[in-house]
Amino acid sequence: MLKHFLLLLLLISFQTVFSKVIPVGKGEQIQSIKVGIALAQPGDTLLIRSGIYREGNIRVEKSIFIQGENFPVLDGQSKFEILTIRAANVVVQGLTFLNTGMGSMDDIAAIKIIDSKNIHVIGNVLENAFFGIHFSNSTNCFVEGNTLHSESTEEQEIGNGIHLWKCQNMTIHDNKIQGHRDGIYFEFVTNSVITNNYSESNKRYGLHFMFSHNDEYRNNTFIDNGAGVAVMYTKGVKMLNNTFEHNWGSASYGLLLKEISDSDIVGNVFVKNSIGIFMEGSNRNKLQSNSFLQNGYALKLQASCDDNILERNNFQQNTFDLVTNGSLVLNKIDGNYWDRYEGYDLNRDLVGDIPYRPISMYGMIVERMPTTILLWRSFLVFLMDRAEKAIPVLTPENLKDNLPAMKPYDFN
Repeated sequence: MLKHFLLLLLLISFQTVFSKVIPVGKGEQIQSIKVGIALAQPGDTLLIRSGIYREGNIRVEKSIFIQGENFPVLDGQSKFEILTIRAANVVVQGLTFLNTGMGSMDDIAAIKIIDSKNIHVIGNVLENAFFGIHFSNSTNCFVEGNTLHSESTEEQEIGNGIHLWKCQNMTIHDNKIQGHRDGIYFEFVTNSVITNNYSESNKRYGLHFMFSHNDEYRNNTFIDNGAGVAVMYTKGVKMLNNTFEHNWGSASYGLLLKEISDSDIVGNVFVKNSIGIFMEGSNRNKLQSNSFLQNGYALKLQASCDDNILERNNFQQNTFDLVTNGSLVLNKIDGNYWDRYEGYDLNRDLVGDIPYRPISMYGMIVERMPTTILLWRSFLVFLMDRAEKAIPVLTPENLKDNLPAMKPYDFN
């Protein structure tokens, strides 16, 4: 992030010394944003005064700084894409974008960036946009401090908040996204970071990753999204210190990992999700120092997953800590804290002296016959699980934590 700040500072300094400021708005010589852009030279600043501007689709094809004063409103009148950029070294800051058009074939956006580089979109407000900020085939761009909000009620009526396709070296930082289809969408995006964003109440995913390698997302919050967060068909991803909370529903996850490999899921918090993490076809991943609290299922680890490491995680107050749909154990599960562990620690090294099997017989039955969830907390279920612990029959014999922690880890 520091390098982007320095780049922006250098750009502003360059403009201050070598460029001119072009005021646009009521009471100024120039009252049209389009006219101001046409008159501007590369490096100039377009200072847009407070007011409402209805100019249809505004196109930028030169390196300029577009600065709003007191958040002037660019109104798309529910007809137009508002700002389209095909250039390098453009800054868009301090504007309000309102009421874009909609399209079933075209990704109409409040701000669309195409085949560009070094674009900075900073501190803007986007209300009722179809797509919010849309990048395609762009590099070295920075999106920070924007607020995106939509009131659409149906998924088909809305696009994604921050959408990136075929991009690299991108930074998405400290944005707030609510009410879109996907809050943040990455497809074919590499070597990029998503940090400190807040994604809430989006119709589908708070974050949707596809075919996007060697990226990092950390310190983000994903709350109450329709299907949670999905990271799919990807390798080399770092998912660090994020919060996944109350992503609840029959097809909702805190985090869905599908066909993921060689990635780190470290320091995250999963609270009150239908399923904390669902893993399918995922290999050679490290799940470490995560907290699973009050989820329906903390972790669903499908039989198609292998060579994953699950260590030093906290499992507390979940209905089911761990379930699987197979009997072959190809993953390492050691050194975790399980609040249902009833073993002892005679040598007081804070490690249980007997292994813990986190999969219950009832959990295996529910996985095969979901309607049996009606028996939860019944005396019959209690007897079944006690019998299974004494003589394992249905649960995988080797799926156990050989070094269960006696106390929860403090990750603060």
